[in-house]
Amino acid sequence: MKDEKDYRNRIADQLLKEQLEAAGAVLIQGAKWCGKTTTAVQQAKSIIYMNDPSQSANYMHLAETNISLLLEGDTPLLIDEWQLVPQLWDAARFTIDQRRKTGQFILTGSAVPVDRSKITHTGTGRFAWLTMRPMSLWESEESNGKVSLNSLFNGDMQDCRAPGYDLKRIAYLTCRGGWPGAMDLSEKASLKQAYNYLDAVSEQEISDVDGTRRDPMLTKRLLRSYARHQGSQASVASILNDIMTNENGSTTEATITSYMKALEKIFVIENMPAWNPNLRSKAAIRTSDTRYFVDPSVAAAALRLGPSDLIADLNTFGLLFETLAVRDLRVYADALDGDVFHYRDKNGLECDAVLHLRNGHYGLIEVKIGGEKWIEQGAKNLLSLAKIIDTGKMFEPSFMMVLTAVGDFAYRRKDGIFVVPITCLKP
Repeated sequence: MKDEKDYRNRIADQLLKEQLEAAGAVLIQGAKWCGKTTTAVQQAKSIIYMNDPSQSANYMHLAETNISLLLEGDTPLLIDEWQLVPQLWDAARFTIDQRRKTGQFILTGSAVPVDRSKITHTGTGRFAWLTMRPMSLWESEESNGKVSLNSLFNGDMQDCRAPGYDLKRIAYLTCRGGWPGAMDLSEKASLKQAYNYLDAVSEQEISDVDGTRRDPMLTKRLLRSYARHQGSQASVASILNDIMTNENGSTTEATITSYMKALEKIFVIENMPAWNPNLRSKAAIRTSDTRYFVDPSVAAAALRLGPSDLIADLNTFGLLFETLAVRDLRVYADALDGDVFHYRDKNGLECDAVLHLRNGHYGLIEVKIGGEKWIEQGAKNLLSLAKIIDTGKMFEPSFMMVLTAVGDFAYRRKDGIFVVPITCLKP
């Protein structure tokens, strides 16, 4: 079933292969348009598109009368937008139990099921989960990949030259985002993709997720406010106040919370949890999630900003670039069997990203646009945090890195901190 025309390899390709060898079914989840189905097609041997208008009525009928027929076909069988028929979950689980084989099904979906009452089994022991996001710069071939995070964990990174992109180019990549459908379009057309995505989310997707009709204009106002607060730990009350201050209309915290939960279910926003290390000091760690979009282009579109706007406002550019960096770090962390966290304490010390592997090793990362002043500030934060970590109870940092938007070289400073342009990075 492969469709290799113009397919760009994804980090998820290998992850999917490994999971199919380990589990009876793999659920690929993530935002619409991020490439889930296209990636699944590369390894599927047969496919059912549940939202195919010419067949959906038949599929719905079979789901009620003879659901096992929907699961026939060469394996792995791809069931696209499976959440439209939630009972497929239990049917697939039962079939896996009967066949006693791995790699039977791939399920893709851009939302959690509306009606979970039709799912009675958790899937434990039969299902594996794989989250996909829009493409990283390594996947879109806009990073040369000369610095791997794996090499940083092993302590063997070599100084190297970066591609040399200027701020204008990084601003474009930030506003374009990592949507696969935007990669081969003209610059003008590619920048429209995020706006189209934003419209689809506001007009349809946020209501379809649970069958609750939501106001498209309020959705856009919320997304605009969220964009202003990305990279922060702003409360729902703060976001509501921002909406009321900058826009006409009225709403409540409960409504905003409902909208935000819906946006999480369709993978538009993906907040970052706090890191809780063992410390020598008694510094109180802030445990609230940091607010991020799944892709920086969504924030740019919500604020109605283009590349030239970012160049004219470097503070806003810095916030959106941080979202781009977090997106890439999350994609790369998946390949390394790790997770990405943030650190902030009540003394004001912070670290933009902590890449923590399951084996307990971790790296501390500060994200900066570039320039000696900002690199120095990032390095100071990293060294301050490293000093208060209790290395008697946990590992020392495997590396400390200032991840920059621009720069001619990736190199190691005398204090041991790596300075790496994001266009050099890969897993």
